[in-house]
Amino acid sequence: MQINKQDVVAVVLGGPSSEAEISRVTGGAIANALREKGYNAKEVELNPSNLINELRDMNAKVVFNAVHGMYGEDGRLQSILEAAGIPYTGCGVLASAVSMDKSATKRYLQSAGIPTALCMIINKRDAGDLQTLAEKIISEFGLPVVIKAATQGSSIGVVIPKTAQEVVPALEEAFKYSENVLAEKCIKGKELTISIMEENGEPKPLPVIWIAPHSGAYDFHSKYTKGATDYHCPAPFDEKTTAYIQKIAVETYKLLGLSGVARVDAMLGDEDGVAYVLEANTVPGMTATSLVPKAAAAVGISFPELCEKILLSAK
Repeated sequence: MQINKQDVVAVVLGGPSSEAEISRVTGGAIANALREKGYNAKEVELNPSNLINELRDMNAKVVFNAVHGMYGEDGRLQSILEAAGIPYTGCGVLASAVSMDKSATKRYLQSAGIPTALCMIINKRDAGDLQTLAEKIISEFGLPVVIKAATQGSSIGVVIPKTAQEVVPALEEAFKYSENVLAEKCIKGKELTISIMEENGEPKPLPVIWIAPHSGAYDFHSKYTKGATDYHCPAPFDEKTTAYIQKIAVETYKLLGLSGVARVDAMLGDEDGVAYVLEANTVPGMTATSLVPKAAAAVGISFPELCEKILLSAK
């Protein structure tokens, strides 16, 4: 969309999510980058009950969505803005809701034949005795196994039990955050992320990043502790492997109806070379050292330029 430099760009951040603090870091970095490009960017803390009044009072022309987790990635913020007729960056209502819910994403992937790890989707009301459930999970997937809440980001509510005794506590932890929990086969391989941005309405993959956490698990600590993880960008794969991984990521982007800038996370299996899609992130981290900016920098797009491109893709 056309945005004049004097128009107010509301960078909405924070809110009630468990990822609010991370969102504030993302939003602050975006606002600073946009101001560096000459835009009239203003940070707005998300108060769902009063947001539209605040946006109207400040005469906001467009919203740059920097809210991670609840509201920002589950379609609620998008619904509020669409009802008020205010353009915003990123994915629409349905794409956001489906991508935020890992159980829904999994069903979409399975229906389209896109490779994804085998899993069991468990609703809290149907879980029954957790010890019996744990035994069933181990029988199905072996150990280690991935247990994760369906509706959280930043690895919140994700546990990878390595022993039978750890499975029940892992389920209890995941159910704290979501009514639905996924028990997923643990893929031995390389953890990858592929950022995708639209150019002239077509999704364009950025260089693949290979994520190599020192601990062996890309958990909350590995994501947000400086020096805890190595990021190889572009990932050192041959041209054929890279093209295959990017193709799977673009297929996922299209399948889920994503728009703007999004990120697809996958595992490249050591044994079979298959790229197994884990999830899609519709509001990926956007500090200067986050994964999408790393991928953009690898093709010569600076952080302020990236933020401007995302802003201009608002609709």
